[in-house]
Amino acid sequence: MSDCCSSPSCDTNHPKKHHCPVNGREYSEVSVRTISHHVKDAWTWQPSGVRYFFCDDPACDVVYFGDDGSTILKSQLRTLVGIKESSDTSLLCYCFGVTKADFAVNPVAKDFVVAQTKAGQCSCDTSNPSGRCCLKDFQKPES
Repeated sequence: MSDCCSSPSCDTNHPKKHHCPVNGREYSEVSVRTISHHVKDAWTWQPSGVRYFFCDDPACDVVYFGDDGSTILKSQLRTLVGIKESSDTSLLCYCFGVTKADFAVNPVAKDFVVAQTKAGQCSCDTSNPSGRCCLKDFQKPES
């Protein structure tokens, strides 16, 4: 079996964004590895798309969607996606369990997460449903 990426004729310049089939907005790519850490009964999930994307729109029930039009809804995950939830118990940081309420009460929680990230102690690529670093999700606490 040949490896596409080792072939000089292989075009690996895929767009890193794709439109959600439900809301039509464009979203960033996420790895199958990330999805498999959040989907319920991961052992039964059979990826049908070549590439997948993360929809962060709180009003959309789709969390992940494939380039083939397949979708994975919030109800199909074992993880609550903090960016799609309004509860104070929603997670901002999945690696260290920092909730919106934790940050509102103690803003230095972000400093802890920053320090752990710099020390290489985070696992955002699998722990965070977006597959990306959570630091951008920390907004200034309301006074």
